[in-house]
Amino acid sequence: MELYRKIGVIGGGTMGRGIAEMLAKKGMDVQLIEQSEPLLASSLEQIQLSLDKQLEKWAITESEKKLILGKIHGSTDMNDLSDCNLVIESITENLEAKKTVFRQIDAVCPSDVIIASNTSTLSLTELAAATNNPERVIGMHFVYPVSKIDLVEIIRGMKTSDKTYTETLGFVTNSLEKTGIQVFESPGFVTTRLICLLINEAMHTLSEGVASAEEIDRAMRTGYQFNKGPLEMADRFGLDSVLAALEQMFREYGELKYRPSFMLKQMVHAGHLGVKTGQGFFKYDKDGDRL
Repeated sequence: MELYRKIGVIGGGTMGRGIAEMLAKKGMDVQLIEQSEPLLASSLEQIQLSLDKQLEKWAITESEKKLILGKIHGSTDMNDLSDCNLVIESITENLEAKKTVFRQIDAVCPSDVIIASNTSTLSLTELAAATNNPERVIGMHFVYPVSKIDLVEIIRGMKTSDKTYTETLGFVTNSLEKTGIQVFESPGFVTTRLICLLINEAMHTLSEGVASAEEIDRAMRTGYQFNKGPLEMADRFGLDSVLAALEQMFREYGELKYRPSFMLKQMVHAGHLGVKTGQGFFKYDKDGDRL
């Protein structure tokens, strides 16, 4: 734990916030970077709301909440990452935007600091090529919700060193107390590739009128012991994120099974993105609970 006393997290969206909160709960100082002051303020507010919700359910105490918030430091200046022991990038799934961020991290952080990406579909080899030290670049793909799912996909790019992989696995196993699986680079890796196909097929099933959204999800929850059905999962991931992942895999693999459902495209175009907008396949309140 001592080795990783301060972690940089870039991007305060759903996943970035979840990662920052989880790291702070594990006792680490977190430097959260956002691209603007309004986005940073919104991100920190959402983390506080998340903790307040846990407080209401007696999952944490008021003193624990204060301790966690005290460990998360917000900034819009990438130079504030210079004293971090590890940096995790978690911005939007846009290759060029991520490459720009990786160049900035590479310039700011010492050459022995691992740079990890929480990407779910993009090439770690291509991201690493934007840096002067590609051997220290690795994928660290957390599964939503970060605090509850004890799995991290550790993705090796073409030039990721054994040392980088071993240290990352040690961090995931010992510091985060999660299960790390080694994945060799492939679009969608393991979890995104499989779950997006299930979600896409659930949408085809719904659009064909085979069963209602509620019944499809109930079938998978009850019949296969899923915690959430595939359509509610999509709502919680964000339908725009699911669409982006499917489109990326469709481009990379060229196989029709990855072509996004027309229903998914329609819903994204309508702005029905799931929990983040309060409306997806189901409706949600401001706390993200089903109505």
